[in-house]
Amino acid sequence: MTLDISIRPSDHTFGCEPGETVLQAAMRADLMIPYGCRNGACGTCKGRILAGDVDFGAHQPSTLTDDEKRKGLALFCVARPKTDIVIEVREVRRAGDIQIKRLPCRIESIAKPAPDVAIVKLKLPVNERLQYLAGQYIDFLLKDGHRRSFSIATPPHADELLELHIRHTPGGFFTDPLFTSYKGREILRFEGPLGTFYLRETSDKPVIFVAGGTGFAPIKAIIEHMLYHRIPREIVLYWGARAKRDLYLPDVPGRWQQENANFTFIPVLSDPAPDDAWPGRTGFVHQAVLDDFKDLSGYQVYACGAPAMIDTAKRDFTTLRKLPAEEFFADSFTYAAQTEAT
Repeated sequence: MTLDISIRPSDHTFGCEPGETVLQAAMRADLMIPYGCRNGACGTCKGRILAGDVDFGAHQPSTLTDDEKRKGLALFCVARPKTDIVIEVREVRRAGDIQIKRLPCRIESIAKPAPDVAIVKLKLPVNERLQYLAGQYIDFLLKDGHRRSFSIATPPHADELLELHIRHTPGGFFTDPLFTSYKGREILRFEGPLGTFYLRETSDKPVIFVAGGTGFAPIKAIIEHMLYHRIPREIVLYWGARAKRDLYLPDVPGRWQQENANFTFIPVLSDPAPDDAWPGRTGFVHQAVLDDFKDLSGYQVYACGAPAMIDTAKRDFTTLRKLPAEEFFADSFTYAAQTEAT
């Protein structure tokens, strides 16, 4: 039996088929609600059940606690309605002409700017283009139903080749062959674009980007989109890594800073090597933001990286620096860590 899902405050209503999650039903209805991992790990899709009952689905206990469930919160990427429901989410918009596709692609090149990071460039068939928003990601569709998610590092205006930044996970189902046997020219299939990590262009607030490791990839796409379209918002990028070599493309944000008066780049190393002779900032990347900004109430923050960094940044920015919770946007790499070894 088809159940009805109503969304507040937008008043959109759509049907949910048996076994569908709230997110699946919304996407089928051409509606986009916030989501990231799609497996109950990152918390991006968390919203409130105003009426009705759901099966909360499989999820990380730390992402949705029992107390949050009692307060009516749910993760819409895994929650399945048991009755007609009314939900409240921060944002709902029509997906419009951005269509999720399944396409073949060919690995055009593999570069390794760091020992454990590969920059992979993909070429689509001549008659195909992928429409996407800067910051979104794709899923590689691998053997035996495996999926691997990677953010697109190129902005939409420069989509002749799609660029991905991929960190090697030793023993990984996908990254092991990528780093050990792939030579280029391999044919893969992917699904995309996916995710709701993209610039909210209706705002004119200054933007702080916080990248951890290869979390730089989608942030690179968003910043290049902003600079290309001359969006005149103040931009500050904090890129955190363990050692100097892990800042695998330092010349790129360095060039942005030289060429754009509204852009500032602050690299932060948590554990610089002795031979790095590092003269810059050290410690945790989110702490550098706290040190530099005593009041974030007038900013937007976009963060991408490991879940611990994302969770800590959101907590501290909102509670200690007055950042409105609705102005914190994140892409957590939780799902990559959990699934790559399986």
